[in-house]
Amino acid sequence: MKEDYESIQKLGESVERIRAEIAKRIVGQEQVITEVLVTLLSGGHSLLIGVPGLAKTMLISTLAETLDLKFSRIQFTPDLMPSDITGTEVLEENRSTGERFFKFIAGPIFANIILADEINRTPPKTQAALLEAMQEHKVTAGDTTYKLDDPFFVLATQNPIEQEGTYPLPEAQLDRFMLNTYITYPSLKEEQDIVKRTTGPVEAKIDKVLSAEQVIKMQKLIRRVPVSDFVMEYAVKLVSATRPESTQFEYIKKWIRWGASPRASQFLILGGKAYAAMNGRPTPNIDDIRFLAKPVLRHRLIRTFSAEAEGITTDDIIDKLLSDIKG
Repeated sequence: MKEDYESIQKLGESVERIRAEIAKRIVGQEQVITEVLVTLLSGGHSLLIGVPGLAKTMLISTLAETLDLKFSRIQFTPDLMPSDITGTEVLEENRSTGERFFKFIAGPIFANIILADEINRTPPKTQAALLEAMQEHKVTAGDTTYKLDDPFFVLATQNPIEQEGTYPLPEAQLDRFMLNTYITYPSLKEEQDIVKRTTGPVEAKIDKVLSAEQVIKMQKLIRRVPVSDFVMEYAVKLVSATRPESTQFEYIKKWIRWGASPRASQFLILGGKAYAAMNGRPTPNIDDIRFLAKPVLRHRLIRTFSAEAEGITTDDIIDKLLSDIKG
């Protein structure tokens, strides 16, 4: 439709403005920003892996500010309880009548953009409370269910270097994250720019680009983006090839214990739609699917002991698959 094509062009322009605003505070990290925006526009959630001090919190808070969305940061700790995230009911009394009643006090999950910092530092019960809210977009307290506001985007972080006293996310829960994004150290030039900006007297002012209503409208637009059968078949073929029981590749049978679920195929297509629209294109192509293959698949492939012993990473396996399955 002509209206959708024009809307896609406007979406691409809005994304460039968002990038420009984020660049006022964040130096480099274009790939990370792209993947975060793909997830947001797709209506999914992201898992961000990176060592401390790489501006993960600043990136997400700046994005929320740019989009005029409510931002909430939850620091996960071993003693964090589910009610600390979702909220709790407290007993109150009406002073004039003496009547007692329960009142729900909303937790930090009631925001548009949630930074779940170091999610692997909290026990499984508390992790499950967050992941349930991610999946259902609602919170239940007592007999009452409270709907979370849209848009609702969770970005969880994990520290890859400090594993003592942590609770790694089970594979079934990892599968709920649309993308798994790696954030790396900046280059020498980028780090010089970071130091210059952060040690000076002036703090960058961020302008609003989009409202919550406009973000929701864009998420609905992404759903309407058409996809050719050829691109759809490529995405499904790539995901299917990761499964030892159905693959044609012997190295997958040797290195992979469990492959990716159909959710990976869905996220490849949905992310491909978002990435194409962000670049002003009306439909995704094979290159868009290949671009998203690593962040979509890397946390969904369970390696064998043989792969771990040989030092074969999931990214290595995905690279080999992309080399063998050209489309």
